Amino acid sequence: MSEVAVVGFAQAPNVRRTPGTTNGVEMLVPVFHRLFAETGLSKQDIGFWCSGSSDYLAGRAFSFIAAVDAIGAFPPIMESHVEMDAAWALYEAWVKIRTGEAETALVYGFGKSSAGELRRIMAMQMDPYLVTPLWPDSVGVAGLQARLGIEQGLWTEADMAEVAAASRRAALSNPDAQLSGETTAEELLKQPYLADPLRAHDCAPITDGAAAIILASGDKARELSERPAWITGFEHRVDTPMLGARDLTTSPSTIAAAKAAGVDGVQVAELHAPFTHQDILLRQALGLGEEVRVNPSGGVLAGHPMFAAGLIRIGAAAAEIRAGRADKALAHATSGPLLQQNLVCVLEGR
Repeated sequence: MSEVAVVGFAQAPNVRRTPGTTNGVEMLVPVFHRLFAETGLSKQDIGFWCSGSSDYLAGRAFSFIAAVDAIGAFPPIMESHVEMDAAWALYEAWVKIRTGEAETALVYGFGKSSAGELRRIMAMQMDPYLVTPLWPDSVGVAGLQARLGIEQGLWTEADMAEVAAASRRAALSNPDAQLSGETTAEELLKQPYLADPLRAHDCAPITDGAAAIILASGDKARELSERPAWITGFEHRVDTPMLGARDLTTSPSTIAAAKAAGVDGVQVAELHAPFTHQDILLRQALGLGEEVRVNPSGGVLAGHPMFAAGLIRIGAAAAEIRAGRADKALAHATSGPLLQQNLVCVLEGR
């Protein structure tokens, strides 16, 4: 099977609200332009296209088809889509290249959360018989998980505040971040509760946004990049969506995916943790020690574009490899309620 590497990555700035339609075209066109300028490729050079988004979020059927307007109707393309974070679209593209059906692939994700009632939309991923009819608030449900961990002594509110402060400090060097700054944990703990024990800083700021990654196989990757980020491990696992049927203070699917992907020796990790306590939970599940640099981009606590945030974690981890700041990096993406589905991608530089 062909080796596959990340050779290009670009994203739109994380902003609270963008003008334009919910199909992402206005956000995607500039992202594609930057990506093609970086790699020297054109639309005609892409063998496979795959996207991740949500028609529920867009508020209309087949919004992902409308997003193809950002690519162009001619010449014809080979295209696919996943109704979830684009990290899973990248997995599909990776399989397509590994099996020899394409030499290059462009993967993109987008979401315009400002257009709808996000918390109501997110409730639709819960158990449709017993939970969704109650329309549980996504932040409130996360608060229940955070409280369980506090009561079991797995983390404290101070630990959670330090995660938020570290994220904002790291995001100072990220021009696409929504939140950044020299904020201390002590200052954050003075803020009022949003959903006890969660404060505003414990919750990722939901933004409009888009991102795209170009994958290439073997010699093509070496031709396009001086230091490609080679994907050496790529796995995803799923836990039950029934919140009462699993231990919410750990993540078996993350542990299983990490074991299968091979995360030993990683120097950098980009974690898709929408809440501060989930950052701590994921570090424990992945076995990350103090020597690992976690979320040097600031992570999703500095800006969380729905259905693109997981893909951005892979792009940010690949950027560390391609810039020579790390030889082995880990990227994590999640989907579903309270870390239900988890994907782990391991990248290496050679």
